[in-house]
Amino acid sequence: MDNNNDKQRIAVALGDFDGMHRAHQTVTTGAEKVIIFCVNNSFSLLQKSIFERRFPNTVFASFDDIKNLSGEEFIDKILIGEFNAGIVLCGFNFRFGKNASWSALDMRKYLEQRDVWVRILEHLDYDGLPISSTRIRACISEGKIKDANEMLGYNFTFESEVISGDHRGRTIGFPTINQHLPEGLIVPKFGVYESRAFIDGKEYKSFTNIGIRPTWQVDEPLCETHIFDFDGDLYGRTVRVELVDYKREEKIFSSVEELKEQLNYDKSSIV
Repeated sequence: MDNNNDKQRIAVALGDFDGMHRAHQTVTTGAEKVIIFCVNNSFSLLQKSIFERRFPNTVFASFDDIKNLSGEEFIDKILIGEFNAGIVLCGFNFRFGKNASWSALDMRKYLEQRDVWVRILEHLDYDGLPISSTRIRACISEGKIKDANEMLGYNFTFESEVISGDHRGRTIGFPTINQHLPEGLIVPKFGVYESRAFIDGKEYKSFTNIGIRPTWQVDEPLCETHIFDFDGDLYGRTVRVELVDYKREEKIFSSVEELKEQLNYDKSSIV
């Protein structure tokens, strides 16, 4: 590639980037004007619509187009041929090429001959153990949302359309917006969460119940969010919700008064 310097050479960050957690962020902030090449698009921790807004410099790979490339072909066709990379950034455990046959160190050795610098980032720890998407998913499934948020570097977030519900909450003074979790996103542990809702750019305190509402039952997990100090019609609109803290498990209530008492307590516990 003798003409590799004929156009501006750029930095390319490589990885799965599911959720873009804190360890991923150390990779993508290693140089200015980094193009993020997301090689495996699972989006179980951060849905694609939010990912695209937060990281507009991302190129999402077509896995079918790259899965059978050898290590050399991936470098020559993608990193040099498509991106004209001058710097490559990746994590210590990044693997690529058909059957994941190449390591980050293999890439460094190969690209040193092309005068391309490869920066390999070591793991980032939280509470004595490496941060990973697998570990974050486990925390979310277990209701350890504060730990998950610490490792993500932001609150676990989702957005979806507000759908019509049965209006029971409104009749007892706790109107809610009803949403389905986005497809593919990890399902948090059922229960009640302190949350934040974002409407027209404004942040509102809220609490969110995720689950099947055992008192009344629903057919599939539903997110019901009571938004503090808000009164408006949100049906059909897309609302973003962030989970801040896990408060309690779902309960079966013997009466409406018992439910109201619990909801008042839930609200009062959110400062």
